[in-house]
Amino acid sequence: MTDLVIRDATILDGNGGASWVGDVAVEAGRIVAIGAIGGLSGAQEIAADGLILAPGFIDTHAHDDGAFLRYPDMTFKLAQGVTTTVSGNCGFSAIPAAPGNAAASGGLLGRLGGDFSDLDGYFAAVMERAPAINNLMLVGHNTVREHVMGLDSRAPTAAELMTMRTHVEHAMAQGACGFSTGLIYRPGRFSTTEEVVELAAAVRPWDGLYTTHMRNEGDGLLEAVAETLDIGRKTGLHVHISHHKAAGQNNWGKVRDSLAAVDLALAAGQAVTLDVYPYTAGSGRMIEYFNLERPNRALAEVIRIASCPAFREFEGRMLKDIAAERSLPIEDAVRLILTAPRGDQTLCIHFIIDEADIETNLRHTDMMVGSDGIPDLRGRPHPRLYGTFPRILAHYVRQRGVLSLPEAIRRMTSLPASVFGLVDRGQVRVGAHADLVLFDAATVQDTATYDDPQRLPTGIHTVIVNGRIAFAGGQNTAAGAGRMLRYRRSAWGERE
Repeated sequence: MTDLVIRDATILDGNGGASWVGDVAVEAGRIVAIGAIGGLSGAQEIAADGLILAPGFIDTHAHDDGAFLRYPDMTFKLAQGVTTTVSGNCGFSAIPAAPGNAAASGGLLGRLGGDFSDLDGYFAAVMERAPAINNLMLVGHNTVREHVMGLDSRAPTAAELMTMRTHVEHAMAQGACGFSTGLIYRPGRFSTTEEVVELAAAVRPWDGLYTTHMRNEGDGLLEAVAETLDIGRKTGLHVHISHHKAAGQNNWGKVRDSLAAVDLALAAGQAVTLDVYPYTAGSGRMIEYFNLERPNRALAEVIRIASCPAFREFEGRMLKDIAAERSLPIEDAVRLILTAPRGDQTLCIHFIIDEADIETNLRHTDMMVGSDGIPDLRGRPHPRLYGTFPRILAHYVRQRGVLSLPEAIRRMTSLPASVFGLVDRGQVRVGAHADLVLFDAATVQDTATYDDPQRLPTGIHTVIVNGRIAFAGGQNTAAGAGRMLRYRRSAWGERE
């Protein structure tokens, strides 16, 4: 007898090929048999009745560093079929940190509890809370730079650069998968390309990744892509472009040109991948998008407030409506919010992306899926936090036909597992870790909206994490089976 048997499932193994019907047996957290295994019974059995069985989805772009400490049940990811996230993106990571860390990244990661300073300490703090899903970490440039230099707008000294590099190397030695930047944010925006090259090169001995929220995603998109590819060439690293987009109506359509630049780099032998979220709005720290002396009126007109500690009554409302209600020029409404106590922790949603560009992105062979959700559950977060993966399956596969179902599953499973160094994950095969999702392809649907963003999707039947049923019948089972994963190594706390 095995621990678990799933009967009569329509299996998509994650590699992009056609499905087949069969059984899957799980023992000690791994898949031990696939096919017609009629004589083999399980302590638990699931009758799939033809539902799709796929590898658990991998969220390649998450900001869940703090969420694993505050919300270890991770229901907002688990209910989507997500079994693994990649955190530490956009240059912001839980580590390095001073013990007893205070606010991190002004709201992007939230407040980080726990007495830790490095990745081992962070992993230990998370595992004490029995997380529901797995997590892999990047080490973030903004966090490293602020840890060493504060928010100074200057080049680092030679000693500071060496200290920063040491922090990056230490994180990689403990299992980080690479170095992330957020060059649109402070303090990363103060850095030169040369500084980024020097720090990114620190991950080369581990053959790690360079992932980036590029310096510009709007008017300067193509120049930012050129800088990103240049960093990859100079360091010899695999480059991963985060949430690829062309922001602002004047730039819509530019993704074709930026993807063409990526294709030229791929043809020249450079390793490049990307991810995208399936929504026409982005989200982030509002203060990063405005010069308070000259607020951008056009941007302000398309902003919705997600989380606002200074004015909770503004959450879920368009900034232009708030300004009208208070008889304020919209520029003054920006200043009102951002200069208030804790105003720099305001999170906003901005409607800046063209739907056609999303489809262009999804048609690119090397495009993965990342939610980019910011897990501040007190306000009204972007619905991508709860709906990203079901939305891909419902809207872009079933309704629009942009991707076939097998190809969508490949982009969300085996492709990111391979690129991000997830050992024995991302596939339904004998010997792989049993991270699995059972769903109904005909009914799976995101239900989270901008007005009601914390709604769970439908059509996700069962989610299995490391061989244990973590989500079933619309409920989190509190299995707490998640692990902290290390790049191309066994999970943290496990023997090599």
